[in-house]
Amino acid sequence: MEYKITGCKPEKLFHFFEEISAIPRGSGNEKAISDYLVAYAKERGLWYYQDELFNVIIKKPGSKGAEEQKPVMLQGHIDMVCEKLEGVEHDFTKDGLNLLVEDGALTADGTTLGADNGIAVALMLMVMDDETLAHPPLECVFTSQEETGLFGAAGLDKSQISASTMINLDSEEEGIATVSCAGGLRIIASRKVEREEINGTQLQLSVSGLMGGHSGSDINKGRQNGNILMARLLYRLLEGTDGRVVSFVGGTKDNAIPRECKASLVYADSKEAENAKALAEELAEAFRDELAAYEKEFACNVTSQEAVVSALTREDSMTVVKAVYMAPNGVQKRNMTMEGFVVTSTNLGIVNLEENVMYINFSPRSSVVSLMEDLKLRIRLSMEEYGFDCEFSAEYPGWSYKEESAVREVFKDSYRDLFKDELKIEAIHAGLECGLFSDALPGIDAIAVGPTIQSCHTPDERLPLDSVERFYELLTDVLKRMANL
Repeated sequence: MEYKITGCKPEKLFHFFEEISAIPRGSGNEKAISDYLVAYAKERGLWYYQDELFNVIIKKPGSKGAEEQKPVMLQGHIDMVCEKLEGVEHDFTKDGLNLLVEDGALTADGTTLGADNGIAVALMLMVMDDETLAHPPLECVFTSQEETGLFGAAGLDKSQISASTMINLDSEEEGIATVSCAGGLRIIASRKVEREEINGTQLQLSVSGLMGGHSGSDINKGRQNGNILMARLLYRLLEGTDGRVVSFVGGTKDNAIPRECKASLVYADSKEAENAKALAEELAEAFRDELAAYEKEFACNVTSQEAVVSALTREDSMTVVKAVYMAPNGVQKRNMTMEGFVVTSTNLGIVNLEENVMYINFSPRSSVVSLMEDLKLRIRLSMEEYGFDCEFSAEYPGWSYKEESAVREVFKDSYRDLFKDELKIEAIHAGLECGLFSDALPGIDAIAVGPTIQSCHTPDERLPLDSVERFYELLTDVLKRMANL
């Protein structure tokens, strides 16, 4: 293929990233990228393992003189969040990404870039491909369906892994090592609804241009949730009228803060419709004023037309809007002794009104088990108040801080020697697969690191190329030190 990234070192690392970016790999659609990894291993005569979830493990013996060292696991996930700007023509199930290099950073044209966690895949391929590197025996673990609930890591046969050290490559800020993370799960609330035919004026409403972001690492940044904002608008437009909800759809991933939401209402009374349209425009202006400081691209559009539509009953209309408006969302608990570190949060990531069922999807997180149980209960009770049933799934454990960690010390020493600075150590509110591997492999010494990735889970995702170069230098130096322990 014709590569777009040139002049970066090592050049082949970026070529690997371009190759995997040409392969569609949204969560649940990982067979092609999984088979690519198997072909890579076969071409090099390396041991490999592939399971029915399309997880892949590739093992490479230690370099000369390090054959008897303890194996080290490198780990990242092969799937990506598939988000695109409104109006962009891109089918994530069959189209590769259109990569762009702008101002020293890699982006994708109108879509997420998939550097989360495609850069981990490219890093592992490069490490195994470079025969000049000194390293202990390597066990490169490529997991599937991470973005939808860590399903690949949960289902992987951990007996295939013998490493006692784990380097997770899914951290997103250069110069910071993650040593603890939150646990989480998915909650889907659903409620049956009834419809009836209404002849009247239909108001079509859209919220767009919001920043969005990662529901863990960005939940504390004051970014507006498009679904909650739309529910606020709808409630005001329905209150004291005979308006009905026709449609209500927002968000595409429960772990991405929703940037866009669309809905429509219908009024049999033309005067009510006229008043509602005027109020909607007034509220849109008020929202713009509220959000001007931190949601600079926010837009709210209102149009109307005469139509005969299938709309929810008046009771169901008010109920589903109230359920979204009043649902728990955002930061729920902070640790003020740790500079306000987010302990517990939830993201109302998806609303989807189908013909006869309303769905509301949540992504709660917490690093404290008791607070997670409290949040699960509050979400369930909130939903039950409006007649919704809750389904809990894809729960994964948090990852606790380890007082003594040999791999952490190696990274700190290497970073200090290479860059004349101190490596920062932190806990994060996002979920990492380290918790699942730590649970399954007692005593494993784990750390999460990576180059800088900006605006994950959004079409603004950027990968600074110089950060990748520096991180590869750090990673290979750490492996060299571990080969000589």
